[in-house]
Amino acid sequence: MATPVIHPTGSLLDQKMGKSSPGKIGGIIFGVLLIGGLGYIANRLYSDLLPVHEGSIFPYLLLGLALFIALGFEFVNGFHDTANAVATVIYTHALEPHVAVVWSGLWNFIGVLTSSGAVAFAIISLLPVELILKVSKGSGFAMVFALLIAAILWNLATWWKGLPASSSHTMIGSIIGVGVANQLMHGTSGVSGVDWEQVTKVFKALLISPLVGFGCAALVFLLLKALLKDPRLYKAPEGAAPPPFYIRALLVLTCTGVSFAHGSNDGQKGMGLIMLILVGTVPTAYALNHTVGVNQVQTFAAVSQQVIGAIGNYIDPNTTVADSGPELEAFVSSHKFSPHTMLALQEMVGDIRNEATQYKSLGAVPSNMQANVRNQMYLTSETLRLMPKYGPKVSDADQKIFKNYKGLLDNSTKFIPPWVKVAVALALGLGTMIGWKRIVVTVGEKIGKTHLTYAQGLSAELVAMLTILAADQYGLPVSTTHVLSSGVAGTMAANKSGLQMSTLRDIALAWVFTLPVAALLSGCLFWLFNTVTK
Repeated sequence: MATPVIHPTGSLLDQKMGKSSPGKIGGIIFGVLLIGGLGYIANRLYSDLLPVHEGSIFPYLLLGLALFIALGFEFVNGFHDTANAVATVIYTHALEPHVAVVWSGLWNFIGVLTSSGAVAFAIISLLPVELILKVSKGSGFAMVFALLIAAILWNLATWWKGLPASSSHTMIGSIIGVGVANQLMHGTSGVSGVDWEQVTKVFKALLISPLVGFGCAALVFLLLKALLKDPRLYKAPEGAAPPPFYIRALLVLTCTGVSFAHGSNDGQKGMGLIMLILVGTVPTAYALNHTVGVNQVQTFAAVSQQVIGAIGNYIDPNTTVADSGPELEAFVSSHKFSPHTMLALQEMVGDIRNEATQYKSLGAVPSNMQANVRNQMYLTSETLRLMPKYGPKVSDADQKIFKNYKGLLDNSTKFIPPWVKVAVALALGLGTMIGWKRIVVTVGEKIGKTHLTYAQGLSAELVAMLTILAADQYGLPVSTTHVLSSGVAGTMAANKSGLQMSTLRDIALAWVFTLPVAALLSGCLFWLFNTVTK
């Protein structure tokens, strides 16, 4: 049985912090990365904005404010969520606190830089399509600011109370709040503004992942007990001595993996919103992927011709459509297919092809048309995404043509410039190293009634790492907080160590209230910002 957690002179973490020296070398390394990263961001942003000729300084001021708030969200996300990754190595004495935090920050940085972007655009697809298309107008900005500020406020509130709440849940709740508020403000039901199918898909991942964390961590712990008979694995650390080398290596490895996985998954949540900010403030530079050149446009034109022919197989010859844009927007918003939808889709594909071939490359599209071409591509891509479920039965051959074409469209609009990844990585890593202590104490000292053993820390971290990496491959946002803290609880249950039910109750209440509170906050803020900007 592990030794009960007793803190006669404050928390165990306070005692360790008093004995350990600051990680100066790690701090210097991250400082160099910070300075170099800021220089790189400034250089790339300047290069991107150089061709842009705005008649007013207001768009640039709005861009700066929006980026500050978006990166502020990632900063808070860093010290709110990533603290979970270092709790086990700190409480098993595998790494000193300062070293662990810097190490985790560095691997969060790397995880963001190597992320795919799939999670970023999975988040964007939850937003009301009419607000995405109007992102450069007042309602679009109101949406982005409401989402980010609501998420920051709730994350700060739960962090202040030391509760491991989910940034993913917070963001999803904020999106739901904006979608419902948008529809209520326009006198409709309040539900058609939210893509509930996508919300359900994401929410299932958020709901199942803590159960996976609890159950799998418990099973891994029991498996370790059956296979590894080293008694040191199942005892509480004695004093401040580090664990045996191989155990220490495994603990550091899993901490590294969780930090990397957190960066690659959670780091993307702000990226998609940053791209909406960039598109809304300076569409000339960011509405379209300017790296798509002449050769790629030629390929795009040829594939477009294939798609036009394939769509023709499903068009009623008696159908007419006045304007393809509103027709596709209605389908994407309502998911109600009509015979007019296929004709509108065919016309839109033709229009996009003509515009792309006329200007030879996406970078050459006139500045006053960039946002419009992006909206056309976005609507077409979303229509193709929804068509298999709500549209006509399509042959396998035609479906392959549509999938190939959708990939080309997404490459033109769903891109993330490298400097955006660097900015998010710096914000996330910096947040990891500054505000980590409150959540670490909760995970390390307040979930179980006994001290965390080496095997328990290893089991929880291993399961969290694999769960988050798997979710990242499928473009699903999951909560590092929930997976790791539930994993710790699972190992405590499996070891019959006892659980501190008051802490679990508080975490559960934060879990239950996160979605509705974030939705209410963002909905009210969206209404307020829309009222002010009218």
